[in-house]
Amino acid sequence: MFISVLELFKVGIGPSSSHTMGPMVAAHAFINHVRAQPTQTDTHIRCTLKDSLAHTGIGHSTDLAIILGLHDYLPESLSQIDVEALSHQLRRKKTLELTENFNVGFDTEKSLIFDKKHSLPQHPNGMVFNWLDNSEKILLSKTYFSIGGGFITTLENIDQLQAPMLSKTHAQCPYAFDSADAMLLMSKQSNLSIAQMKYANETQSLSKKSLEQGLDKIWQSMEICVEKGLQGEGILPGGLNTPRRAKNIHQQLTRDPDNADANDWLCAYAMAVNEENASGHMVVTAPTNGAAGIIPAVLYYLVHHQNAEQQQIYDFLLTAAAIGGLIKHRSSISGAEVGCQGEVGSASSMAAAGLCAAKKGSSAQIENAAEIALEHHLGLTCDPVKGLVQIPCIERNGFGAISAYLAASLALRESGEHLISLDRCIETMKKTGLDMSSKYKETSLGGLALSMTEC
Repeated sequence: MFISVLELFKVGIGPSSSHTMGPMVAAHAFINHVRAQPTQTDTHIRCTLKDSLAHTGIGHSTDLAIILGLHDYLPESLSQIDVEALSHQLRRKKTLELTENFNVGFDTEKSLIFDKKHSLPQHPNGMVFNWLDNSEKILLSKTYFSIGGGFITTLENIDQLQAPMLSKTHAQCPYAFDSADAMLLMSKQSNLSIAQMKYANETQSLSKKSLEQGLDKIWQSMEICVEKGLQGEGILPGGLNTPRRAKNIHQQLTRDPDNADANDWLCAYAMAVNEENASGHMVVTAPTNGAAGIIPAVLYYLVHHQNAEQQQIYDFLLTAAAIGGLIKHRSSISGAEVGCQGEVGSASSMAAAGLCAAKKGSSAQIENAAEIALEHHLGLTCDPVKGLVQIPCIERNGFGAISAYLAASLALRESGEHLISLDRCIETMKKTGLDMSSKYKETSLGGLALSMTEC
């Protein structure tokens, strides 16, 4: 099992990897399928969003994501663009210009349907794209699923996924571990760290230069996101009137550093990132947008407060990606599938492992750190108020970063021996997610999401 660090960490835009980035990629893929068909006149496109995408799509900007994707935009290309201004421009358009002589109709008021009644059994983040003629005859139809972290799959391929995504085979990697137990055994037999094994797997298909440039870009993007977030002011979009707080908190810490501890700094950094995400600005999916602040916060603290060097940054990211790959392969990182334990819990587990690796922890200690962090997020629900990635998401990233730091610190003080393995913890997370009511899996139909209504 192999998922590249450069696939797990992706530069994109907020507010959601599964509800914004994934649908944008799907819409972009569909419009390219239409573009490849014979030119026809008087045709139009309709997109129907299902389940979680229908319930929280407006709050997660899924409608805008579909519009952007159909107009040939992809998440990374928008990281330095004023998306708000672009959206006003695109929403007024009634046609998509596919080629010089091939236009297709798309009216955002009529052609985008939020279907909250009819489900797709394969996955809660489904979307159906249809290309139709003027008599409503379907010329082309494609069903996509946004499976977390900005990854998508199709109806044709979803049953072939290896819980829950296609990945490279064992033969393509020298250290193709598909469980934490196998990872630990390979590390012991090869006398290599988890980061070293991950590096060897990556360089089977990437040059060392390309890999390291990719890692540099990931870290630089995370660093920029933290620092932009620390300068942000005002009210976050969406109607909750949520104020941005990270800048004020950071200013207090900077004025009086003697009364600040790691928890204070980690919260400020994590909240800064997630305020950027809630604003629809550039973030790194790590491994999702809803949990995008945790890994950058811990890594930023390591670099700027503990003077980490470049190799430590690489070890952090490679190790975190190895753990994230295991979680995605054996369970899910999608809040719509397993609740927020799959987002914040996974990110905290990855950050704990990365920090432990950067501080020269053994493979056993790293696995222990990952398990500790994940264990204490089991059962965490995803019930965003008003469908926005703001409450409780922004503060929750601060708590996830603190948990990661504590888990790594605890693991480094012990031998790595512990009762519950990371594999068992991941399995428990999956079972807990299956048992969890859909009201608590990114539909805003239960829990904290109802607090505003009840008030």
